[in-house]
Amino acid sequence: MANPEQGNETSITEFILLGFGTLPELQILLFLLFLVIYIATMAGNILIVVLIVADQDLHTPMYFFLGNLSCLETCYTSTILPRMLASLLTEVRTISFSGCLTQYYFFASMVATECLLLSVMSYDRYLAIGKPLHYAARMSGRSCFQLAGGSWIGGFLVSSITTLSTSQLSFCGPNGIDHFFCDLIPLVKLSCNDPQMMEMLAFTLSLIFLLVPFLLTLMSYICIIVTILRIPSTTGRQKAFSTCSSHLIVVTMYYGTLLIVYMFPTTNTLRDFKKVLSVVYTVLTPLVNPLIYSLRNKEVKEALRKACRKSMFG
Repeated sequence: MANPEQGNETSITEFILLGFGTLPELQILLFLLFLVIYIATMAGNILIVVLIVADQDLHTPMYFFLGNLSCLETCYTSTILPRMLASLLTEVRTISFSGCLTQYYFFASMVATECLLLSVMSYDRYLAIGKPLHYAARMSGRSCFQLAGGSWIGGFLVSSITTLSTSQLSFCGPNGIDHFFCDLIPLVKLSCNDPQMMEMLAFTLSLIFLLVPFLLTLMSYICIIVTILRIPSTTGRQKAFSTCSSHLIVVTMYYGTLLIVYMFPTTNTLRDFKKVLSVVYTVLTPLVNPLIYSLRNKEVKEALRKACRKSMFG
């Protein structure tokens, strides 16, 4: 808990994450389900990172960004699922004030970073399909590092603003967070302060780091589709679209759920629905990312086959 001398009048030392407490008969089933998902998510994303690092054929801008995304998903899911699994198993749902802020800081950082990174990846696909002659020059090694690094730095900077602002709020009860992790809006709802300023800050930052990257991504895909439709042969069109279709699936799932959760007001009707959608972008998206890329992408499957042959036959 922050020191009152530093301007925080917090009287609550811990919060209770209500999570799925309304479904006590399903706690063990949910624990086993989320445990399997967590193991599969970690294994799949780590495998993608290892393949990209080890295979020279995957040392391209597209796979460099994919490696960043898989690394991000590994960190992202680890900020939410281990704590949720412990709560489901032990039924201990309390979390300290500082622990709650720490979880929110890393969660928000990963969300903002992924929004920016997905936008960068869509721009990469647009250049590869729409401007192939300029692709090598625009997506040089230096440019790739700058775009990826800017996404990570931007994500952590914006999270620092909201976390610092939240730490200055006063919490005098109740302390039950109607969520399975510490998120900004449920925290602000528990504050004794006027929530209007924090809600405005959250909306503004969501506009910049969620809606703007989404619109940029949408524009990139519109340009990609227009370019593909100009390809004369059906085979050429199918081949071109297959290179970005997996990315389009991830983007649709991720941005779609985030936009509903953070850009729409939380009403009594939407509260439980938003909690379900939160499971999609915190649990399911990190899981399907490596599955979609590995099952739909020839280069990744070939790299996996080579790795298996090498491990079996030396």
